[in-house]
Amino acid sequence: MAKKKDDELKEEIIDNNTSEENTEENIYISKEADHKIEKAPKKRWYVVHTYSGYENKVKVNLEKRVEYMNMGEKIFRIEVPQKTITQVRSGKKTKKEEKIFPGYVLVEMIMDDDSWYVVRHTAGVTKFVGTAKKPIPAKDSEIKKIIHRGQQTTAKIELDVKVGDKVRIVSGPFAEFIGDITEVYPDKSKLRAMVSIFGRETPVELEYKQIQKV
Repeated sequence: MAKKKDDELKEEIIDNNTSEENTEENIYISKEADHKIEKAPKKRWYVVHTYSGYENKVKVNLEKRVEYMNMGEKIFRIEVPQKTITQVRSGKKTKKEEKIFPGYVLVEMIMDDDSWYVVRHTAGVTKFVGTAKKPIPAKDSEIKKIIHRGQQTTAKIELDVKVGDKVRIVSGPFAEFIGDITEVYPDKSKLRAMVSIFGRETPVELEYKQIQKV
């Protein structure tokens, strides 16, 4: 009878040990599975605020730091979105690059402590957009729109004229007439001028490309 109880006790101990081993094994497998499903850090676009007028300097400085500090696997692209502006001065056209978002630089990177440090401590950088400890990534759709906008070939014409200036109309139905500017619409590259037609002052709306400053 005593031997029977001893055998039953041994079987119970074995069962308990087996159960514990299975439990430990399940925990290990569970941890291993969790480890396997962890996703690799993803590169995202972040917006960096800079001192006014330092955007291009920040781009150059950061590119040098990325190369010097071997951060090419974490920091990929640095962009200063710009668009082409055509200026017309004294009948002559010149082109210049104008920043779409003055005071900001776009950085495509994998965010971690090291990459954050490299960008944040680049000369001219004041902060990331977001909180001090948690930069907020920009939406890919927004970045695509910004970059596409900078790559558009259509140029905005900028004319050095103001209300009261006299201009000569060089194209359109009023070509060769002289007008006095009464309103200027820089955002639309248009203006309004008073033109004397048959001895009567007539308001005419013109595009910048239709006029020359007298």
